[in-house]
Amino acid sequence: MKKLLFILALISFSSNAQTARGVKIGYIDMEYILEKVPDYAEANNQLEQKAQKWKQEIEVKKTEITKLKDALKTERVLLTKELIEEREEEIAHLDKELLDYQEKRFGPKGDLIIQKSVLVKPIQDQIFTIVQDVAEQRKYDFIFDKSSDLTMLFAAQKYDISDFVVKKLTASQKREEMSKKQLKALEAKEALEEGIEENPAFTERQRILEEKKLAREKLIEERKLANEQKKADAAEKRKKLLEERDAKKNGTVIENKTSEDKKESDKKEDVKDSDEEKVTTEEKKPTPAEIRQKAIDERNKKLEERKKALEEKKKKIAEDKEAAKKAKETKTETENKD
Repeated sequence: MKKLLFILALISFSSNAQTARGVKIGYIDMEYILEKVPDYAEANNQLEQKAQKWKQEIEVKKTEITKLKDALKTERVLLTKELIEEREEEIAHLDKELLDYQEKRFGPKGDLIIQKSVLVKPIQDQIFTIVQDVAEQRKYDFIFDKSSDLTMLFAAQKYDISDFVVKKLTASQKREEMSKKQLKALEAKEALEEGIEENPAFTERQRILEEKKLAREKLIEERKLANEQKKADAAEKRKKLLEERDAKKNGTVIENKTSEDKKESDKKEDVKDSDEEKVTTEEKKPTPAEIRQKAIDERNKKLEERKKALEEKKKKIAEDKEAAKKAKETKTETENKD
């Protein structure tokens, strides 16, 4: 609590001293950053495996000591005083050895703590260097570590620069494998990104431009679909006109009737025949959708047949293997009997 009050007092003092610019604060989460570092994650995993092995060794020792204690408890009435004291000394010695081993592996100055500090320190040093660079570049007055002893009751997400530090850390690791040309391109890209992040107006302009671009692409797509629909409608219309013309030609062949009634009747018959022929033609001629569906059905049918054949083949192979196995077992039994 004292540490927090001291930091708040510093912030207050800095705020009074720099009212013209204002205080800029950020924070990181060291544990989160370390989890994002592949080398640390791999080494930590190996260390955890070692710790599990040590724990298993401790459990084995505990089990052995428990067995000795139980045996002594059972046989105490049958043993002499000297034998009882001897066994108790042996158990006490093993207890001390177990405590020493636990202290050596998991104590405050044990192997686990030492190896963790050895593992973390180089990465922490690298992170601290990056944090200092970020503070200088972005004019931060304070950068805290969320995972440290400092109690942060509340922290707005916008002040969290952990992801930015991870990005810088990854980039610094990649730099070791890059050529001079690649390094120059990466530095230019990072400078541009940092400039964008530091300039809210530019970021807003970029967002508006992106929205306009998306709206323009959507409009172009809608126009394209509308043109395709118009072409399809026109093709359908031409098709219907051709069908109607052919139907009329086929329906006006008979010319033997002379009276007006017969002509009217013939006209009605022609229209009826034409309609029937049109319907018949439409029924006989499959649509593109029907053709596609038929092709899909045929392909699915072939796939099903192929699948069925494969299953039957697998089944036959399994049966053959089982038969061969049984024959071998029978042969072995016969040989054993002989």
